[in-house]
Amino acid sequence: MGPWLQRVPWRRLLVRAAQGAAGLTVGGVLAGEVLGRGAGWGALGPGDRAGNRVAVTFDDGPSERTPELLAVLARHGAGATFYVTRPAVQANAAAFQLIREAGHGLEAHGRWHRHALTLWPWREWAQVAWHPRAREAGPWQYRPPYGGHSPFTRLFAALLERQVALWDVEGRDWTAGEPGALARAVLAQVQPGSVILLHDGPAVTPALLDELLAGLAARGLRAVRADELPMRRIGLRAGLRRLPRSYGR
Repeated sequence: MGPWLQRVPWRRLLVRAAQGAAGLTVGGVLAGEVLGRGAGWGALGPGDRAGNRVAVTFDDGPSERTPELLAVLARHGAGATFYVTRPAVQANAAAFQLIREAGHGLEAHGRWHRHALTLWPWREWAQVAWHPRAREAGPWQYRPPYGGHSPFTRLFAALLERQVALWDVEGRDWTAGEPGALARAVLAQVQPGSVILLHDGPAVTPALLDELLAGLAARGLRAVRADELPMRRIGLRAGLRRLPRSYGR
């Protein structure tokens, strides 16, 4: 090593480089979380606020609860969209077929039910690429598990021709609360064009769904598939309004 190389502060340069890389990583993670999930800019979100339609959606299925949900939907003449995972489809093939036969929407909720930040980039690519209708004509929607984004989520979705789909009203059925109280909480937030998030699996969801659909009908709102809404891309202003609600404010 020449004299001039010996005078270079290598340790300091390496520390600065590591700090810069860490800063970029943290910045990318925060951008994915805040801009991607929190604000939802560019993702599909609520539809026409002047209409009379709302989209009812279910994550995590299919499950042993799916036939009950389908029965409630049929009784109310309602449509819905099921965002399914590959393991659940493999474990509940008959329930998956029932969804298809009933004419409800089928979209992707991931090859695995894993938050994007827990996956290496090549694994997230596979997560986004899987779709229950991959051999059929698109468009294809992808709802990230937990709504979570990494710095790569939107890029991978664009390259794979997947539309990231979010929601604006959450049923919180995973809390196993009282169905009537949960339904009233949802109805207090719902507007025309809303996208309601429920889950295919919790024991409380069929009863919650029954009360929710009755309440929607009483307000003159019709529950439809997400593609019948249709969902619209979340713009700058809508994203700014969405941010406080995404973080419980």
